[in-house]
Amino acid sequence: MATAAPPSGRAGLRSTLYRLDLKATPYVFLAPFFLTFAAFGLFPLVYTGWLSLHRVELGGSAQWKGLENYRSLATSEFFWNALANTFTIGALSTVPQLLMALGLAHLLNYRLRGRSFFRVAVLAPYATSIAAATLVFAQLFNTDYGLINSALGLAGFDPVAWESSKWPAQIAISVIVTWRWTGYNALIYLAAMQAVPQDLYEAAALDGASRLRQFLSVTIPSIRPTILFTIVVSTIGATQLFGEPMLFGGSVGISGGSGNQFQTLSLLMYEKGWVTGALGQASAIAWVMLLLLLLIGGVQLLITRSNDKRKNKPGS
Repeated sequence: MATAAPPSGRAGLRSTLYRLDLKATPYVFLAPFFLTFAAFGLFPLVYTGWLSLHRVELGGSAQWKGLENYRSLATSEFFWNALANTFTIGALSTVPQLLMALGLAHLLNYRLRGRSFFRVAVLAPYATSIAAATLVFAQLFNTDYGLINSALGLAGFDPVAWESSKWPAQIAISVIVTWRWTGYNALIYLAAMQAVPQDLYEAAALDGASRLRQFLSVTIPSIRPTILFTIVVSTIGATQLFGEPMLFGGSVGISGGSGNQFQTLSLLMYEKGWVTGALGQASAIAWVMLLLLLLIGGVQLLITRSNDKRKNKPGS
């Protein structure tokens, strides 16, 4: 049986170029992203890891210290204080934020008058500048002339030292974060709720379920992956909290107040790197934050796999 001869000359060149185009073109389109990521993502990450193993002062040379920067963090009360503040502010802002976002999304999911206006309105805080929002809230929580203390005085309560006390300051910062991100998460939940099949609600209504029971037994289980996603993203955002506490504290914002009562890991990293000039210690804090984020991502992956296995079980 005769076989076709391989193409020669121009036909062979065109065939080769065609095959090369099919194989190489996707990589050419992807190359700008990978080059940008390598220059502004991968290289700073690796370089920061290298700095964390050295003693580096601003304007000075690097001296190899191994894990000395990490050991000094383990024995530093400022680091553990910043770590505890990061978790407490994160919890105070994330839990109310997501609960309020769920409630807002549930209300916006109904056929309300002016529904489009309300959906745009809940995004207004997210579109507001962090600096502008924080400065306004700093005036509201001002100990001497703030509106919050004035309202408390009218109600018969003593004024609260919002800036100088630990828990009031953390609550005030959490209010700023909650105000800014609630509407954003509400729209994410709303998009997930609108993807829930209406047949489930109709079946629940036929069984006599109230709207609250439908929300708890139909809506929440159906959007559980979205809830998990927002929990992880909000936790990551809380771990990197920087702008709100720095601007809220004013002249002592970088140190997290006069007694470091609301200093987060990001503020401590900035203070170590650009105030005291200890770039090696600042890099070590950055890598600790990276490890925390990887840990959070690992927990999310384990929970997701556990839910998938539970769904795939026979009879589930």
